[in-house]
Amino acid sequence: MIQKTSKNDIRIRVHERIRRRLRGSAERPRLAVYRSLNHIYAQLIDDREGRTVVAASSAEKSGSAKGGNIAGAQAIGKLIAERAREKGIQKVVFDRGGYLYHGRVKALADAAREAGLEF
Repeated sequence: MIQKTSKNDIRIRVHERIRRRLRGSAERPRLAVYRSLNHIYAQLIDDREGRTVVAASSAEKSGSAKGGNIAGAQAIGKLIAERAREKGIQKVVFDRGGYLYHGRVKALADAAREAGLEF
């Protein structure tokens, strides 16, 4: 019997392929996006140090972003850009996490660009 590969396994394989080329640094960290069914998460990661510089998610209790919809993704994009500017970060490398650049991922990226991040 032929085993069907799950969509998440395919996404992880695509993400590993993307990560071979992308590296975040202190000057230009990696903006990593993860989306679950109910929430969306974004992190700025310095891969040389192996640490998260800035993070934002719709699961935060203090956040104004509610849930994993496009409006929530836009709010998280704006929030991650504001937090990055507070740390003095202007340029990032965008890591879509193996997801298609569409819907919530695109909304987060567009909102981060509008709020001042360059990628």
